[in-house]
Amino acid sequence: MRDIAALRRAIVQHHAAAFPGFPPQPAPAPASTEPVYQAALQACSDLGFVAHDAECLARAWQARALRTGHFAPEQWPHEPQDFGLQTLPRAHGFAACPQDLGLYAVLPDAQWVGRMARAGVPTVQLRFKSDDPSAVAREVAAAVQAVQGTPALLFINDHWRQAIAAGAYGVHLGQEDLDALLPAELHALRASGLRLGVSTHGYAEMVRADAVGPSYIAMGAVFPTTLKKMATVPQGVGRLSVYARLMRSYPLVAIGGIGAEQFAEVLATGVGSIAVVRALVNAPDPEAAARTLMAHMEQNTD
Repeated sequence: MRDIAALRRAIVQHHAAAFPGFPPQPAPAPASTEPVYQAALQACSDLGFVAHDAECLARAWQARALRTGHFAPEQWPHEPQDFGLQTLPRAHGFAACPQDLGLYAVLPDAQWVGRMARAGVPTVQLRFKSDDPSAVAREVAAAVQAVQGTPALLFINDHWRQAIAAGAYGVHLGQEDLDALLPAELHALRASGLRLGVSTHGYAEMVRADAVGPSYIAMGAVFPTTLKKMATVPQGVGRLSVYARLMRSYPLVAIGGIGAEQFAEVLATGVGSIAVVRALVNAPDPEAAARTLMAHMEQNTD
């Protein structure tokens, strides 16, 4: 076995071109003395992965080396068993949703939800922000009513209790919201039959999401976005591609700063859905914008 420094260089040399533009990150303290683990931990930090993702990758690299009996620096880890993901069929999982959710519109209120559902957008999400529980309940119920008579699938952002009460198709949670659920609440959400989408921003969060078996996994932000302050830097298409390969058994949604001109390269990674916000809400003619974006989806998924 070569020394750790040589293994580290080999990994970086083979994969630096795939992840351009990320500054090196401080390597976390190693949790193992295994050479492959230590080399991968340092190399992934060199490639710009934050500490918890570098640690996740290092464990996967070591697991693969133990499983296969050799070290392959040219092969990026992508097998679910090396990351400890659930085997199929999953022991813990939410109700299924379509593998390809198509154009996914994230919208601020029920009026917008109805408008885009009637325009033919196949998947819509209500992202309604309010501290008033009564206002939230009314808006969620109105959104459920707004998609009646259309084939649109409606997900509710954050407000899972109101989503259950109103009979929505599904709910979407961020990592913090998922982590905050008590076991009994998670059980109630799964037992309701609602589909669950979960936001992820890297390897460690994808592994954490897999533990609950969501209906789909959202990955981003792919490109810079001004919609909200992001805890992580834009992931880029290179990272999105390896994320999608690892999580290929899930329906996948790419989100974050994606415009029509980027649909082809994003869909080429293997994701089956692209979420948009400003491309519709800020468009002079949102219905026309929706038709254009859906045409781009069709052109690049044939």
